[in-house]
Amino acid sequence: MNTVQKIAKNTILLSISQIITYALGFVFIMYSARYLGVEDFGILSFALAFSGIMMLFADLGLSTLMIREVSRDKNLTEKYIKNILSLKIILLSFTLLSSFIIILIMGYNIEIIKITVLITLYSLFSSLSIMFYSLFQAHEKLEYQSLGQVLNQSLLLLGAFFLIFNKIDIMGFALLYFIVGLIVFSYNFTVCRCRYVLPKMEIDLDFWKKLIKKALPLSILIIFSSIAFRIDIVLLSMLDSNTAVGIYSAAYRLIEILIFLPTVFVASIYPVVSRFHVSSQESLKKAYKTSFKYLTFLGLPIATGVTLLADKIILLIYGSQFAGSVIALKILIWAIPLIFLTYFSGTIVISINKQNIAVKIFLLSMIINVVLNTIFIPYFSFYAASIITIITELTELSLFSFFLFKLICNVQIKKIIIKPIIASLVMGLFIFYMDMNLYLQIFTATCIYFFTLLILKTFSDEDFDLIRQVITLKKK
Repeated sequence: MNTVQKIAKNTILLSISQIITYALGFVFIMYSARYLGVEDFGILSFALAFSGIMMLFADLGLSTLMIREVSRDKNLTEKYIKNILSLKIILLSFTLLSSFIIILIMGYNIEIIKITVLITLYSLFSSLSIMFYSLFQAHEKLEYQSLGQVLNQSLLLLGAFFLIFNKIDIMGFALLYFIVGLIVFSYNFTVCRCRYVLPKMEIDLDFWKKLIKKALPLSILIIFSSIAFRIDIVLLSMLDSNTAVGIYSAAYRLIEILIFLPTVFVASIYPVVSRFHVSSQESLKKAYKTSFKYLTFLGLPIATGVTLLADKIILLIYGSQFAGSVIALKILIWAIPLIFLTYFSGTIVISINKQNIAVKIFLLSMIINVVLNTIFIPYFSFYAASIITIITELTELSLFSFFLFKLICNVQIKKIIIKPIIASLVMGLFIFYMDMNLYLQIFTATCIYFFTLLILKTFSDEDFDLIRQVITLKKK
């Protein structure tokens, strides 16, 4: 199996699992949000965002480092998993204690504190699971990660149905997250033990110093980028209300679902481009150009379609009580084409060992996000948070592109973007004038978009050759 086919195989495999995962997640969000209502859904969303930010300090880029280093030398597997596990247990202990102290200082009532603590415990187990997923990615065995993610979402959905049927309140949802996190961690631990190595603690202080030194730039950029991505929900809770958080989070959760596309692709290509940086600069350039083009092709029609269908989507998923989320979604969806490219660009920067550049970019974007949200949320609530998300992502993409065009190769953005813009406009006209069943409208619009791309002769012989390789792979 050649490199292109291996990337395609892993992308297809993880894409299928992510589609299943996010389909289950879609149903989970729909039923849980409708059942909990705007305010309680806002509380749950705050707890998830807060714990997600806090758990960033329990990883410090170690999981990302393991993907890069173990993918280059599989013999490092045992050394990395044992020492990173030891480090993470120490970091998680401090993080859990810090989370409890901070939530107390923030002055929330006892119910919100209890909910946040349970969700933080879920995030703790998720952090350990991510460590195992990194190991699976490094060995390019994404089927184990795929099963773990599907298991996580399936258990959440089944648990939600149980809670709703028995009319259990929001505290039950927090406890559900905790239980599911523990079960999924147990699955990943078992896979690692059976397929690779027994995950046990090893204390090698000299190796820890090397790990921390290598991972520090990665940890800083992950912390900065994630804070910029999640802090708006925490600030909305502090500066506005749980209701505002619920309205904003309803739209934001849909954006998070769509991010699975670059996430899946990057999970497959990261180990490969890490090797290309060492073995073949020409292959790295080709991978960068091709990926930039395809992610652009995906992002633009999604933003166009969701903008025109936002009211139908929100009412279908959440009901009329979340009508305020329509405008938030229409704004936020334009972050998707930017996030697609930013997420990929950030990964490329890491793979070529230029973490310091990413750190500076994410630091700047975090500062812009926090400052602007702090200033404008008290006046414009979630509308400000939505617009500031676009500004943040645009800043990141502009800076990443500036450096990568110098470090790897220049991408002719105008040449890449014109045809998908035309195709998106054609698709948009169809959506605007043809009112029909939402699912049929989405399917037909998607066909129109790609058919227009074909008419415009967007795809080269090389693109069709890649498609043939993927088809050949699927037949094997």
